[in-house]
Amino acid sequence: MSRSTTPITWFEIGTDRPEDAERFYGELFGWTFEEQGPPNGGSYRVTGPDGDTGIGGAIRATDGTSPNYAVFYAEVTDVAETCRRAEAAGGRVVVPARTTPSGLTMAHLLDSTGNRLGVFSPPQP
Repeated sequence: MSRSTTPITWFEIGTDRPEDAERFYGELFGWTFEEQGPPNGGSYRVTGPDGDTGIGGAIRATDGTSPNYAVFYAEVTDVAETCRRAEAAGGRVVVPARTTPSGLTMAHLLDSTGNRLGVFSPPQP
């Protein structure tokens, strides 16, 4: 198996029932969560990888007007360029690139078969 050049480094579970999701994943996988709150308010419960394997992620509370989802995030150098490349490859941008106050830039895409994925660039030092 060849090594990927773009790592998957985060996941997010969006739900209108974050307490139920936290209980479910805690019982199923032993995950524990810490409330960190996203920059735009609401609930954002973060869990980290255990040891040297796995990736961190979070449960994001939604307002119930959008469907629940689970999405993985690939860490990229340039979110806007990745969005352009995704569209050229037959995908679609569904959440345009945006930058948080901390400097994290992210976007959501649909691949050419309709699956949602996220891309992000961490804040620059």
